[in-house]
Amino acid sequence: MLVLFRLIALLEGISFLILILIGVPFKYFQNNDAIVKAIGMPHGILFILYVFVSYVIKQKLNWSIKTYAIIISAALIPFGTFYTDLKYLRK
Repeated sequence: MLVLFRLIALLEGISFLILILIGVPFKYFQNNDAIVKAIGMPHGILFILYVFVSYVIKQKLNWSIKTYAIIISAALIPFGTFYTDLKYLRK
């Protein structure tokens, strides 16, 4: 289950960076929202999976509320999921 969560976190982080670093500038500076349309839905699904699977793993690994809050918050910050992978998920 942890391997699945790490994969979801990696994909969620990559999709978030694509949206922020490529999609948003193209949308607002080039008036081209193709990247946002293409990546937006998969990113949303990955985000929901990230939150759901993190809750399941919280139960299995007995994470504290503080650890769980950091892991959930990381999905909202660029490069955050990569940080949590290094700090909390590699064993």
